Amino acid sequence: MAISRTFDQNQGRISGVDELDAEIIRLLQTDARQSNRELARALGVAPSTCLERVRALTRRGVIRGYHAEIDHAALNRSVQAMVSVQVRPLSRAVIESFKDSVSRLPQVLSVFVLAGGDDFLLHVAVQDLDHLHGFLLDQLSQRREIAGFRTSVIFQRVQNSVISRLPDPA
Repeated sequence: MAISRTFDQNQGRISGVDELDAEIIRLLQTDARQSNRELARALGVAPSTCLERVRALTRRGVIRGYHAEIDHAALNRSVQAMVSVQVRPLSRAVIESFKDSVSRLPQVLSVFVLAGGDDFLLHVAVQDLDHLHGFLLDQLSQRREIAGFRTSVIFQRVQNSVISRLPDPA
């Protein structure tokens, strides 16, 4: 099997992911609830081999967890938006403080730290447009470090549920 290299950001080291590992990752992304026996059968390997490979991928931080896909509307979060935020002064302390603070807000699903015109991108989910407006006015506009923000309401989201390894640069 060909060995390809990936950078494990959690450990800060290069770790090999071969074709069998890549197929394990693909199958687990498709259905993380399948048993080790089912996974081994699909791969055509012994269950012990499969289990050791999954454990090794987990130890190396390639597999970082297993998650349930949740319908946001079922949790009374039917309106989602992306909020681009600029903070000032632009310093490590301000960036870390803002990131830590907004990541704890119940409306915020994800926080992205950016380079470019915007410093942050917040993915938020709330009950309705009135609650989005309230979040923007009561939570964001009150913060002294925010120099400005723009909001884009999300109408639809399509997500690639299976992420495969890209080839190494030539």
